[in-house]
Formats: sequence, structure tokens, C-alpha cells
Amino acid sequence: MTITPPALSVFESLESEVRSYCRGWPAVFDRAQGARLTDEDGHSYLDFFAGAGSLNYGHNNPVLKRALIDYIERDGITHGLDMATTAKRAFLETFQNVILRPRDLPYKVMFPGPTGTNAVEAALKLARKVKGRESIVSFTNAFHGMSLGSLAVTGNAFKRAGAGIPLVHGTPMPFDNYLDGRVPDFLWFERLLEDQGSGLNKPAAVIVETVQGEGGINVARAEWLRALADLCRRRDMLLIVDDIQMGCGRTGAFFSFEEAGIVPDIVTVSKSISGYGLPLSLCLFKGELDVWEPGEHNGTFRGNNPAFVTATAALDAYWADGQMEKHTLARGEQVEQALLALCAEHGRLGASYRGRGLVWGLEFADPARASEVCARAFELGLLLETSGPQSEVVKLLPPLTITPEELDEGLRTLARAVAATV
Repeated sequence: MTITPPALSVFESLESEVRSYCRGWPAVFDRAQGARLTDEDGHSYLDFFAGAGSLNYGHNNPVLKRALIDYIERDGITHGLDMATTAKRAFLETFQNVILRPRDLPYKVMFPGPTGTNAVEAALKLARKVKGRESIVSFTNAFHGMSLGSLAVTGNAFKRAGAGIPLVHGTPMPFDNYLDGRVPDFLWFERLLEDQGSGLNKPAAVIVETVQGEGGINVARAEWLRALADLCRRRDMLLIVDDIQMGCGRTGAFFSFEEAGIVPDIVTVSKSISGYGLPLSLCLFKGELDVWEPGEHNGTFRGNNPAFVTATAALDAYWADGQMEKHTLARGEQVEQALLALCAEHGRLGASYRGRGLVWGLEFADPARASEVCARAFELGLLLETSGPQSEVVKLLPPLTITPEELDEGLRTLARAVAATV
């Protein structure tokens, strides 16, 4: 499935060298529906990427599309800054009734800007404002965004280097199992907090992903997350959970931290919250933390009303009846069984897998093999990306609405791609 060079010439001659995904998938995509994309030459691709987790309900979901078209056709507000609109009211009421209230979550809702890194920046600013401290603790292999504050709590050296300036006021700690279980959880962190000679400024907050997506599909245990929440409570630090990629049902429950039974002080949400791939992000925080002055944090596109419309439709369609979580967990078991069989078949490659819900990673003893598998998968009509600091993990991120038959097709294609690289 290759395309002729002229089809890509304008991208190569005019668009910046910073482009990345298109290099691994050299096609010009034209249409998409559900779990499939079609390029301009008519080739079909099964999507195990889902807009980096922004399309949990698939491409052009018909329920969300209908709501959006109806809203646009009646000349509903498109741009509203943070003004009150009917679309925003409908979203807030639905989010409260369908998501927050049934989970007894005491959050206020802030719209910080259109992207995930906007939500992270707001969370960090708020934590520092509330606690009157500068330091933030993050974790090894974390990824929280590409703006400066978010990069300061991101682990990837390549991405951090792009800042061009020192990234300060952030301190990394070992993520769950970073030291292969040889050191008790939080031993180093606790000792630094206790020791007046450690050089660690008392942190305002700790920011964590329950499953590190870009970092290599590293899954934190529920007991580790509970211990972290307890540590934050005892040491007067706020707990921020970055649920930008793993929220909105990706791991099963709507919020990825629900399994651990914790209630973070601050939660960042983006990617699939709009349901349709439209830009939208939320910063959620406990009511007593709402110490913002009017306009102290703002942004021109923080009120994306078309995204409110599709977000409301997604919550009504997929979360009001409680079935989405069961569906995702069932599909996750399907993936796990396929990866178990694949790793058993290719034992000499040192293959291993890990994940939760519908986010999975496949790793090989040779880090370069992951990129080879993804390249071969594209040739076979399957979109996969790599993750991890060395791009050593094949990342599976299909839409939550994928059918069992489509999922099986993609997993069989993955198996063919692995076999082709042996």
C-alpha cells in the first residue's frame, strides 16, 4: 500500500520537518468511519491508533455526528470564550449527572484551553497557588505535554531537549516497578521528604499517569496508587492524576483511577472527552481548591461549543447505562488472549505484553523490532504506533467501539506483521 511521490510533494516541500506520524504512514487519508480510515487511492486501514486516544468512539461516530450537524445547522454558538451558552450548560449538567455524581466525585470543572497540555499547565499553576510552593514531583518515563510546564514534569529526554531552556521546579521519582521490585515502594521519596539535608524542596503536588502511554504502557498497580495517595495526604501534597489519554473509558472505568479507589485532588482530562476528535480539555479539582481569581488563567479557545455538543452526546450514548465499561473490559480480554498466544509463539524474540482495558503494549528483547513491526503492519493495512523512550513498544490503542470481528482482524494482522520480521 504505497502511494506515488507527487501525492506527498506539497507536504514535503511546504510543511515543517517537525511532522512525525505521517512519516510512518505515507498515505494521504481521505475518509474515516468507525475503526477504519481510507486513503485517497481507496486503500482501507484498520485503526489501532484512534487519534492517539482522541477517538475512543471511533471516527465520525454517527450519533455524535448527528448532534454536531444539528447544532451547526441551527446556528448554535461556535466560539464563546468562557461565556455561558446552552451547549456548555448541557455538557456541565450531563457530566455532573452521568459521571461525577454517580461516582461521588466532588469536582469543580475548569475549561483551561483546547488541549491536554493546557489542562496540565492549569493543574500545576493551581497546585502551586494553593500550596504556595514551586516544586512538583513527577515520575520516570512520564509524559504530560509539550508546553514548558508540562515538559518540566515529562521524562523523555528528546522531548525535554526541545524546550531549549532549563526545565526546573520538577523532580522525578521512580514509577511503579521502575526498579524491578527490588526497592520498597516510595522508600527514596519518603526519605527525601524526611531528610532536611536531601535538597528536595517540599513539593506542592505529585503528578502521575495510572498507565503511562507514551512512556511504554507502564501500568501502575492499584496498591501502588493507593500508597501514593496516602503519601500525598500525609505529607500535605496535592495528588494530580493525568487522565488525558487513559481517561474517558480507555482502561475500562470512565476515570482510570477508579479501580484503585482513590480520589485525586486534581484530574486533567482531554483527548476523548469531546468524543469526536474536537479539541476540548478539562481541569477538575476539589471545590476547596478553587482559589482562582477571575481571568487568572484563560485562553481564547477554552469554550469550544461544538465539542461540548459532541461530548454531551457521547456521555448520553455511552455512559448513562453503564455498559461501556463492560464492553471495553471484554474487548481487553480478547486482546490479552491474542497477545498471550503471540508471545508464546515467538518466545525466542523475548516478547512480552502489558496493559489494561483497551490499551496494550507489546515489547521485544530487541528494541528496534517494534518499529519494524509497525512498518510491516502499515503495509498490511493496520495503523500502529510505537511508544517508550526507545520506541521499543508496539502500542495498541483501538477505538472502544471496535467490534469483536474488527479487533480479531487487527490482532491477526499484528501477528502476521510480527512473523514477517522474524
